[in-house]
Amino acid sequence: MPKYPQLSERAQHLLKVLVERYIGEGQPVGSRALARDTGLNLSPATIRNIMADLEDIGLITSPHTSAGRMPTVTGYRFFVDTLLTIKPLQQDIIRQLRQDLNTQEDPDDLLEAASRVLSEVTHMAGLVMLPRREIVTFRHIEFIPLSGQRLLVILVTNEQEVHNKIIHSPRQFTPADLQAAANFLNSTYAGKDLTAIRESLFNDLQEMRNRLSQEIIDAAEIADLALKDKGKRRNPFVLTGEINLMDFADLANMERLRSLFETFHQKEDLVHLLDRCLETPGVKIFIGEESGYRALDQCSLVTASYSLNGEAVGVLGVIGPTRMAYERVIPLVDITAKLLGAALNQKSLTPS
Repeated sequence: MPKYPQLSERAQHLLKVLVERYIGEGQPVGSRALARDTGLNLSPATIRNIMADLEDIGLITSPHTSAGRMPTVTGYRFFVDTLLTIKPLQQDIIRQLRQDLNTQEDPDDLLEAASRVLSEVTHMAGLVMLPRREIVTFRHIEFIPLSGQRLLVILVTNEQEVHNKIIHSPRQFTPADLQAAANFLNSTYAGKDLTAIRESLFNDLQEMRNRLSQEIIDAAEIADLALKDKGKRRNPFVLTGEINLMDFADLANMERLRSLFETFHQKEDLVHLLDRCLETPGVKIFIGEESGYRALDQCSLVTASYSLNGEAVGVLGVIGPTRMAYERVIPLVDITAKLLGAALNQKSLTPS
């Protein structure tokens, strides 16, 4: 936590009221409004003196067009770290979160649902980093014939993650052919990196072609189809509701929005930021220029990590203006991360 200057209780109370009022209304707050709202029975002159002191130490600032004050990034940080009163989430919101997440059968759909619900509840942008795993390990595969030339592929990865996929085979295979192919793959590749398997699969088959039947070679090609989308992700995160950010006057600047949306599109800066959030457990908050990326200077990012099998594998969060309702966003992000982790752990033990 940064080292802050010593503030009297009434200065802290006045700053808290000022930040809360500015978050709620988006307008610089004047001394008369603070005199009315603080309940401290202080004159406007006394309040002006306290506000001048807060401005001198960099916690608030005065826009050129107004005599009122608004918090700086340092002021927001002081507020979040020392003055913020977290509001418990309403039970109906928690129930809705559980329902939206638990009704998703596919893990990818689950991640998209988490991003969507964060956006819908906050009316900002919801962000979910896809699970970060250095290695996705192949454990077991089975092929089950369906009607026509369709096959159900059951793939087990890592420890107990089960993935189901229906593929269309180039010809009809007998159950014996499919069992032979599964036996070959399971005995040859169990415990190896899934991505590396696809790279070496046909090289290994070429070397062993004389000892394998054509049926097994064909079935191995089907295994390649089954593994095509596993072990790699098209996008490193799911982002939903970014268009909501256009509704905030704080961000309603075309150049600022263009830079922000370019950051979303290019992904690299945002991925680096999410990686930093993943390094430490619990809720992480970047306010304005704290992120280190100019495009996010007028934004705040609130994240929390989610876990799979006891290991933090990703983060989720909300991107919005620095003038966000932190007391609502922080508990929402925190509980959503816990519910997402619980749902993912449940899905990893059942077919997905």
